[in-house]
Amino acid sequence: MKINQLFPVLVLLGLLNIFSCSKDGFNLSKLDETIYVRHRGADMPAYVHGNASEKLFLIYLHGGPGGLGWEARVNTMITEVEKNNAVVYFDQRGSGNAQGKYSDDDVSIDAMADDVLALVKVLKSRYGDDASFFLMGASWGGTLGPATLLKDQESFLGWIDVSGAHSPKDLYGEYQIILPETANTQIALGNSVTHWQDVLELVQETDPGYSDEDFFKLNSTAHASEGVLAEDMVIDEPRFLDENGKDWRWPIRNNPEISIILTVDKGLYRDVSFTDRLPEITIPSLVLWGRHDLVVPIRFAQEALEHLGSDHKELFIFERAGHGPLESEPDLFAEKLIEFINEHR
Repeated sequence: MKINQLFPVLVLLGLLNIFSCSKDGFNLSKLDETIYVRHRGADMPAYVHGNASEKLFLIYLHGGPGGLGWEARVNTMITEVEKNNAVVYFDQRGSGNAQGKYSDDDVSIDAMADDVLALVKVLKSRYGDDASFFLMGASWGGTLGPATLLKDQESFLGWIDVSGAHSPKDLYGEYQIILPETANTQIALGNSVTHWQDVLELVQETDPGYSDEDFFKLNSTAHASEGVLAEDMVIDEPRFLDENGKDWRWPIRNNPEISIILTVDKGLYRDVSFTDRLPEITIPSLVLWGRHDLVVPIRFAQEALEHLGSDHKELFIFERAGHGPLESEPDLFAEKLIEFINEHR
Protein backbone atom coordinates (compact mmCIF):
# COMPACT_ATOMS: atom_id res chain seq x y z
CA MET A 1 0.00 0.00 0.00
CA LYS A 2 1.21 3.52 -0.79
CA ILE A 3 0.10 6.63 1.02
CA ASN A 4 -0.67 9.38 -1.47
CA GLN A 5 -2.87 12.04 0.04
CA LEU A 6 -4.26 14.79 -2.13
CA PHE A 7 -5.90 17.12 0.41
CA PRO A 8 -5.73 20.79 -0.67
CA VAL A 9 -2.68 22.72 0.51
CA LEU A 10 -1.33 26.20 -0.01
CA VAL A 11 2.25 26.04 -1.27
CA LEU A 12 4.85 23.39 -0.44
CA LEU A 13 8.33 24.78 -0.11
CA GLY A 14 10.28 22.02 1.65
CA LEU A 15 11.82 21.30 5.01
CA LEU A 16 13.05 24.69 6.10
CA ASN A 17 11.21 26.85 3.60
CA ILE A 18 8.03 28.50 4.81
CA PHE A 19 5.34 30.57 3.14
CA SER A 20 4.09 33.81 4.69
CA CYS A 21 6.30 36.74 5.62
CA SER A 22 10.07 36.82 5.44
CA LYS A 23 12.01 35.63 8.47
CA ASP A 24 12.32 39.15 9.87
CA GLY A 25 8.97 40.40 8.64
CA PHE A 26 6.38 38.83 10.92
CA ASN A 27 4.75 40.05 14.10
CA LEU A 28 5.64 37.62 16.88
CA SER A 29 2.90 38.98 19.12
CA LYS A 30 0.18 37.96 16.68
CA LEU A 31 1.19 34.96 14.62
CA ASP A 32 -1.21 33.55 12.06
CA GLU A 33 0.68 31.41 9.57
CA THR A 34 1.24 27.90 8.31
CA ILE A 35 4.58 26.16 7.99
CA TYR A 36 5.40 22.80 6.45
CA VAL A 37 7.67 20.04 7.66
CA ARG A 38 9.07 17.63 5.07
CA HIS A 39 10.34 14.45 6.66
CA ARG A 40 10.66 10.86 5.45
CA GLY A 41 8.37 11.39 2.48
CA ALA A 42 5.66 13.27 4.36
CA ASP A 43 4.79 16.96 4.00
CA MET A 44 2.99 18.02 7.17
CA PRO A 45 1.43 21.42 7.93
CA ALA A 46 1.66 23.15 11.28
CA TYR A 47 -0.75 26.02 11.91
CA VAL A 48 0.87 28.60 14.20
CA HIS A 49 -1.40 31.03 16.04
CA GLY A 50 -1.03 33.34 19.00
CA ASN A 51 1.50 35.41 20.88
CA ALA A 52 5.11 34.31 20.50
CA SER A 53 6.67 37.52 21.80
CA GLU A 54 8.55 35.39 24.33
CA LYS A 55 9.24 32.75 21.67
CA LEU A 56 7.34 30.13 23.63
CA PHE A 57 5.35 27.56 21.64
CA LEU A 58 2.84 24.94 22.69
CA ILE A 59 2.87 22.06 20.21
CA TYR A 60 -0.46 20.21 20.07
CA LEU A 61 -0.61 16.53 19.04
CA HIS A 62 -4.10 15.60 17.87
CA GLY A 63 -6.11 12.46 18.42
CA GLY A 64 -7.03 9.67 16.04
CA PRO A 65 -4.85 8.21 14.73
CA GLY A 66 -5.72 10.24 11.67
CA GLY A 67 -7.27 13.36 13.19
CA LEU A 68 -6.11 16.92 12.54
CA GLY A 69 -4.31 19.65 14.43
CA TRP A 70 -7.08 22.22 14.15
CA GLU A 71 -9.44 20.00 16.15
CA ALA A 72 -8.17 21.82 19.25
CA ARG A 73 -8.32 25.38 17.90
CA VAL A 74 -11.64 26.03 19.60
CA ASN A 75 -13.05 27.77 22.66
CA THR A 76 -10.50 29.12 25.14
CA MET A 77 -7.51 27.79 23.21
CA ILE A 78 -8.20 30.76 20.92
CA THR A 79 -9.51 33.35 23.35
CA GLU A 80 -7.23 32.66 26.33
CA VAL A 81 -4.28 30.36 25.63
CA GLU A 82 -3.24 32.11 22.41
CA LYS A 83 -3.23 35.51 24.17
CA ASN A 84 0.14 34.93 25.81
CA ASN A 85 1.42 31.83 24.03
CA ALA A 86 1.83 30.64 20.48
CA VAL A 87 0.09 27.35 19.76
CA VAL A 88 1.26 25.01 17.00
CA TYR A 89 -1.56 22.81 15.71
CA PHE A 90 0.27 20.03 13.86
CA ASP A 91 -1.20 17.66 11.25
CA GLN A 92 0.61 14.33 11.68
CA ARG A 93 1.65 12.22 8.70
CA GLY A 94 -1.33 10.73 6.93
CA SER A 95 -3.66 13.10 8.78
CA GLY A 96 -5.56 16.33 8.16
CA ASN A 97 -3.94 18.26 5.29
CA ALA A 98 -0.66 16.32 5.41
CA GLN A 99 0.52 14.98 2.08
CA GLY A 100 3.20 12.67 0.79
CA LYS A 101 4.00 9.41 -0.91
CA TYR A 102 5.62 6.74 1.19
CA SER A 103 5.30 3.10 2.11
CA ASP A 104 3.62 1.49 5.08
CA ASP A 105 7.06 1.09 6.64
CA ASP A 106 7.12 4.88 7.11
CA VAL A 107 3.86 4.81 9.04
CA SER A 108 4.86 4.00 12.61
CA ILE A 109 4.87 5.59 16.04
CA ASP A 110 8.65 5.84 15.79
CA ALA A 111 8.53 7.74 12.49
CA MET A 112 5.76 10.02 13.74
CA ALA A 113 7.74 10.85 16.89
CA ASP A 114 10.66 11.80 14.66
CA ASP A 115 8.25 14.01 12.71
CA VAL A 116 7.48 15.96 15.89
CA LEU A 117 11.18 16.47 16.58
CA ALA A 118 11.63 17.59 12.96
CA LEU A 119 8.86 20.12 13.59
CA VAL A 120 10.84 21.52 16.53
CA LYS A 121 13.83 22.04 14.23
CA VAL A 122 11.69 23.82 11.65
CA LEU A 123 10.17 26.08 14.30
CA LYS A 124 13.63 27.00 15.56
CA SER A 125 14.75 27.75 12.03
CA ARG A 126 11.72 29.97 11.56
CA TYR A 127 11.60 31.77 14.90
CA GLY A 128 15.12 31.42 16.28
CA ASP A 129 17.23 28.93 18.18
CA ASP A 130 16.12 30.56 21.44
CA ALA A 131 12.53 29.35 20.92
CA SER A 132 11.22 27.07 23.68
CA PHE A 133 8.47 24.47 23.66
CA PHE A 134 5.79 22.68 25.63
CA LEU A 135 4.25 19.49 24.24
CA MET A 136 0.56 18.64 24.64
CA GLY A 137 -1.08 15.44 23.43
CA ALA A 138 -4.74 14.45 23.53
CA SER A 139 -6.11 10.91 23.24
CA TRP A 140 -3.92 9.22 20.56
CA GLY A 141 -1.66 12.26 20.96
CA GLY A 142 -1.08 10.90 24.46
CA THR A 143 0.55 7.87 22.81
CA LEU A 144 2.62 9.90 20.38
CA GLY A 145 3.69 12.37 23.09
CA PRO A 146 5.52 9.84 25.29
CA ALA A 147 7.04 8.25 22.18
CA THR A 148 8.46 11.68 21.27
CA LEU A 149 9.67 12.53 24.76
CA LEU A 150 11.42 9.18 25.12
CA LYS A 151 13.48 10.15 22.09
CA ASP A 152 14.22 13.71 23.22
CA GLN A 153 12.63 15.44 26.20
CA GLU A 154 15.36 18.05 26.51
CA SER A 155 13.67 20.01 23.71
CA PHE A 156 10.59 20.61 25.90
CA LEU A 157 9.90 22.59 29.07
CA GLY A 158 6.90 20.45 29.99
CA TRP A 159 4.41 17.76 28.98
CA ILE A 160 0.61 18.12 29.09
CA ASP A 161 -1.31 14.84 28.87
CA VAL A 162 -4.99 15.38 28.00
CA SER A 163 -6.91 12.11 28.33
CA GLY A 164 -3.95 10.44 26.67
CA ALA A 165 -3.69 6.77 25.70
CA HIS A 166 -0.21 5.98 27.02
CA SER A 167 -1.14 2.28 26.98
CA PRO A 168 -3.42 1.57 24.00
CA LYS A 169 -3.22 -2.19 24.49
CA ASP A 170 -4.94 -1.90 27.89
CA LEU A 171 -7.98 -0.04 26.54
CA TYR A 172 -9.78 -3.19 25.36
CA GLY A 173 -9.90 -4.75 28.80
CA GLU A 174 -10.77 -1.45 30.45
CA TYR A 175 -13.76 -0.95 28.12
CA GLN A 176 -15.11 -4.27 29.36
CA ILE A 177 -15.02 -2.84 32.90
CA ILE A 178 -15.96 0.84 32.54
CA LEU A 179 -18.82 0.44 30.09
CA PRO A 180 -20.83 -2.04 32.21
CA GLU A 181 -20.08 -0.02 35.37
CA THR A 182 -21.36 3.15 33.74
CA ALA A 183 -24.32 1.37 32.20
CA ASN A 184 -25.45 -0.09 35.53
CA THR A 185 -25.05 3.27 37.26
CA GLN A 186 -27.08 5.10 34.62
CA ILE A 187 -29.78 2.42 34.52
CA ALA A 188 -30.13 2.72 38.30
CA LEU A 189 -30.63 6.46 37.83
CA GLY A 190 -33.23 5.87 35.13
CA ASN A 191 -31.12 7.61 32.47
CA SER A 192 -31.41 6.44 28.82
CA VAL A 193 -32.12 2.90 29.96
CA THR A 194 -32.51 1.41 26.48
CA HIS A 195 -29.13 2.73 25.37
CA TRP A 196 -27.33 1.38 28.42
CA GLN A 197 -29.05 -2.01 28.16
CA ASP A 198 -27.73 -2.20 24.59
CA VAL A 199 -24.26 -1.34 25.91
CA LEU A 200 -24.42 -4.21 28.41
CA GLU A 201 -25.48 -6.60 25.67
CA LEU A 202 -22.65 -5.44 23.39
CA VAL A 203 -20.01 -5.95 26.07
CA GLN A 204 -21.34 -9.43 26.83
CA GLU A 205 -20.98 -10.37 23.17
CA THR A 206 -17.37 -9.18 22.76
CA ASP A 207 -14.37 -11.49 22.72
CA PRO A 208 -12.96 -11.49 26.27
CA GLY A 209 -9.43 -11.73 24.89
CA TYR A 210 -8.90 -9.33 21.99
CA SER A 211 -10.50 -8.67 18.62
CA ASP A 212 -9.80 -5.68 16.35
CA GLU A 213 -13.43 -5.72 15.25
CA ASP A 214 -14.70 -5.77 18.82
CA PHE A 215 -12.23 -3.07 19.85
CA PHE A 216 -13.68 -0.64 17.33
CA LYS A 217 -17.22 -1.54 18.40
CA LEU A 218 -16.34 -0.80 22.03
CA ASN A 219 -14.48 2.38 21.12
CA SER A 220 -17.38 3.66 19.01
CA THR A 221 -19.79 2.79 21.80
CA ALA A 222 -17.66 4.72 24.30
CA HIS A 223 -17.77 7.82 22.09
CA ALA A 224 -21.51 7.51 21.50
CA SER A 225 -22.18 6.91 25.18
CA GLU A 226 -20.49 10.16 26.13
CA GLY A 227 -23.01 11.86 23.88
CA VAL A 228 -25.77 10.18 25.88
CA LEU A 229 -24.16 11.35 29.14
CA ALA A 230 -24.26 14.90 27.77
CA GLU A 231 -27.92 14.55 26.80
CA ASP A 232 -28.70 13.38 30.33
CA MET A 233 -26.65 16.27 31.76
CA VAL A 234 -24.14 14.02 33.52
CA ILE A 235 -21.44 15.96 31.70
CA ASP A 236 -21.55 19.42 30.16
CA GLU A 237 -22.44 19.55 26.47
CA PRO A 238 -19.22 19.86 24.43
CA ARG A 239 -18.77 23.21 22.68
CA PHE A 240 -16.77 23.91 19.55
CA LEU A 241 -16.60 27.69 19.16
CA ASP A 242 -14.40 29.48 16.65
CA GLU A 243 -12.61 32.81 17.13
CA ASN A 244 -15.90 34.63 16.47
CA GLY A 245 -17.77 32.62 19.08
CA LYS A 246 -19.69 30.63 16.46
CA ASP A 247 -20.17 26.87 16.46
CA TRP A 248 -17.56 25.33 14.22
CA ARG A 249 -16.56 21.82 13.20
CA TRP A 250 -13.74 21.04 10.79
CA PRO A 251 -15.22 18.82 8.07
CA ILE A 252 -12.30 16.35 7.84
CA ARG A 253 -12.53 13.42 10.23
CA ASN A 254 -10.07 10.65 11.00
CA ASN A 255 -8.24 9.35 7.95
CA PRO A 256 -9.20 5.66 7.87
CA GLU A 257 -6.10 4.63 5.91
CA ILE A 258 -3.58 5.84 8.47
CA SER A 259 -5.77 4.52 11.28
CA ILE A 260 -5.95 1.03 9.78
CA ILE A 261 -2.20 0.84 9.23
CA LEU A 262 -1.40 1.80 12.82
CA THR A 263 -4.23 0.05 14.60
CA VAL A 264 -4.80 -3.15 12.63
CA ASP A 265 -1.66 -3.77 10.57
CA LYS A 266 0.77 -2.66 13.29
CA GLY A 267 -1.18 -3.69 16.36
CA LEU A 268 -1.56 -0.36 18.17
CA TYR A 269 -4.39 -1.58 20.41
CA ARG A 270 -3.05 -5.10 20.66
CA ASP A 271 0.60 -4.56 21.54
CA VAL A 272 1.59 -0.96 22.35
CA SER A 273 2.14 0.36 25.86
CA PHE A 274 4.44 3.04 27.28
CA THR A 275 3.40 2.54 30.91
CA ASP A 276 6.66 0.94 32.00
CA ARG A 277 8.69 3.70 30.33
CA LEU A 278 6.79 6.68 31.76
CA PRO A 279 9.31 6.91 34.66
CA GLU A 280 11.90 7.96 32.08
CA ILE A 281 9.90 11.15 31.41
CA THR A 282 11.24 13.58 34.00
CA ILE A 283 10.21 17.01 32.70
CA PRO A 284 7.35 18.84 34.49
CA SER A 285 4.07 17.14 33.62
CA LEU A 286 0.38 18.04 33.85
CA VAL A 287 -2.26 15.34 33.50
CA LEU A 288 -5.76 16.59 32.60
CA TRP A 289 -8.74 14.22 32.53
CA GLY A 290 -12.53 14.15 32.47
CA ARG A 291 -14.17 12.31 35.37
CA HIS A 292 -16.58 10.58 32.97
CA ASP A 293 -14.11 9.71 30.20
CA LEU A 294 -15.27 6.47 28.59
CA VAL A 295 -12.87 6.58 25.61
CA VAL A 296 -9.68 6.59 27.68
CA PRO A 297 -11.07 5.83 31.15
CA ILE A 298 -9.95 7.72 34.22
CA ARG A 299 -7.86 4.92 35.71
CA PHE A 300 -5.25 5.79 33.08
CA ALA A 301 -5.02 9.29 34.56
CA GLN A 302 -3.94 7.96 37.95
CA GLU A 303 -1.61 5.48 36.26
CA ALA A 304 0.05 8.30 34.31
CA LEU A 305 0.51 10.36 37.46
CA GLU A 306 1.99 7.46 39.41
CA HIS A 307 4.39 6.37 36.67
CA LEU A 308 5.68 9.69 35.28
CA GLY A 309 9.21 10.30 36.56
CA SER A 310 8.93 14.06 37.03
CA ASP A 311 9.44 15.71 40.42
CA HIS A 312 6.89 18.31 39.26
CA LYS A 313 3.71 16.54 38.21
CA GLU A 314 0.04 17.20 38.78
CA LEU A 315 -3.28 15.55 38.01
CA PHE A 316 -6.46 17.58 37.60
CA ILE A 317 -9.87 15.98 37.10
CA PHE A 318 -12.71 17.82 35.33
CA GLU A 319 -15.88 16.76 37.11
CA ARG A 320 -18.26 17.75 34.29
CA ALA A 321 -16.28 16.34 31.36
CA GLY A 322 -15.81 13.14 29.44
CA HIS A 323 -13.05 12.58 26.90
CA GLY A 324 -12.91 16.28 25.90
CA PRO A 325 -12.36 18.64 28.87
CA LEU A 326 -11.40 21.44 26.45
CA GLU A 327 -14.85 21.18 24.91
CA SER A 328 -16.91 20.56 28.07
CA GLU A 329 -15.12 22.80 30.59
CA PRO A 330 -13.14 25.23 28.40
CA ASP A 331 -12.66 28.01 30.96
CA LEU A 332 -11.26 25.72 33.62
CA PHE A 333 -9.18 23.90 31.01
CA ALA A 334 -7.51 27.16 29.94
CA GLU A 335 -6.94 28.17 33.55
CA LYS A 336 -5.09 24.94 34.40
CA LEU A 337 -3.11 24.92 31.15
CA ILE A 338 -1.99 28.55 31.43
CA GLU A 339 -1.13 28.13 35.10
CA PHE A 340 1.16 25.18 34.27
CA ILE A 341 2.84 26.97 31.36
CA ASN A 342 3.45 30.11 33.40
CA GLU A 343 4.95 28.08 36.24
CA HIS A 344 7.44 26.27 34.04
CA ARG A 345 8.13 28.70 31.17
